[in-house]
Amino acid sequence: MFVWVENTALALWVSTSLWAYPLLLSLHIVGLAIVAGIFSMRDMHLIGVVNALQVSQFNDLTNLAYLGFIINAISGFLLFTSQASIFITSIPFLSKISLIIIAMALTLFINKVIKRDGNNTRLKIPAFISLLCWINAIVAGRLIAYIF
Repeated sequence: MFVWVENTALALWVSTSLWAYPLLLSLHIVGLAIVAGIFSMRDMHLIGVVNALQVSQFNDLTNLAYLGFIINAISGFLLFTSQASIFITSIPFLSKISLIIIAMALTLFINKVIKRDGNNTRLKIPAFISLLCWINAIVAGRLIAYIF
């Protein structure tokens, strides 16, 4: 099935075009900076490391962070198609995807609690785990190119 994905017109365009892969990779990095940057800063605030911003200011940035996630998901899927049969067996890739799923689930939980209760000290542990997930997802993403 994954070999079939690699042979679709879209995947062949991504893998053979002079500009497609670098453009998608650039979009992926921009999306990463937005989503991981905003949610990591929010997590650090909830943990107590960063106190310069109020939790309400992160609420204003949530939609932008979700946009960053959408950019990442689309560009990541397109990048995946170019080497699907390799990526699907890659431990760093599978780790990255798993960590992102956990981080986004925690994000939805944290955002729900913040909207309901405001800045809550009960969120320190979920925020710490979320932060670790974002950091490790970034590291795993970088390792994809070096570890198969």
